[in-house]
Amino acid sequence: MVDDNGSDSGVVRAPNEVGSTPPQRKRRRLDPEDREREIIDGAVAFFAEVGFDGGLRDLAKRLGITHQNLFRYFPTKEALIDRVYEEVYLGRWQVEWEVLLADRSIALEQRLTQFYRAYLQAIFRYDWVRIFVFAGLKGVGITQRYLELVQARVVEPLARELRATTGLPDTTEVPLLPEETEMAWGLHGELFYLAVRRWVYEMKVPDDLDTVVRVAVVRFLAGAPNAMRLLHEGPVRAPAPRPGRHARPARRNLR
Repeated sequence: MVDDNGSDSGVVRAPNEVGSTPPQRKRRRLDPEDREREIIDGAVAFFAEVGFDGGLRDLAKRLGITHQNLFRYFPTKEALIDRVYEEVYLGRWQVEWEVLLADRSIALEQRLTQFYRAYLQAIFRYDWVRIFVFAGLKGVGITQRYLELVQARVVEPLARELRATTGLPDTTEVPLLPEETEMAWGLHGELFYLAVRRWVYEMKVPDDLDTVVRVAVVRFLAGAPNAMRLLHEGPVRAPAPRPGRHARPARRNLR
């Protein structure tokens, strides 16, 4: 905002405020690597703010470059989206997480607590969460690809490790049941939803996420092993109702 004397009053819009109009940038010459980095960073911020309906012409205008120059680096929108996926999701994935989850020299409670504390630090970000949700709503492949990765590298290993703590047959003998995988998704989804509440619904979430993780893991391990044993006992059936004093006798077929 400029006052009557033409000076800047110091009012600045938040960088991610929807509807804000970024200042026009003067075009400047950059090395190809620097220009590509500028485009990627700009695309991450752009898709996180407006979703995947945003056009590349609008992105180029924000970056202060021509549409043709943008297409020199990314000839299709799909190519740029793939690069955003690599940057935001694969680039922040840590192989050490997978090693930790499989390390049976550490108690499962400690493993899960350490993993989810580190995982939330990586994903608890405006761009990570909003791009993920926008991609899911528009059918962009980012969400599906990432969920397949999570299922293979977190959810199924978590279910296998839970199976190991119960004394049930190893998954090499008895494959994971769908219900066992769902139990593992339950813990993962509960903690991921904290980020959705914060960055999509703009709700207040606890500041101390480490404590939230620890409580969620303890609660999960207090019930999940017994539930898993129940699954392996056979089909769960509701008990047949017992006839009371006033129960009517079964009607006979008199024909």
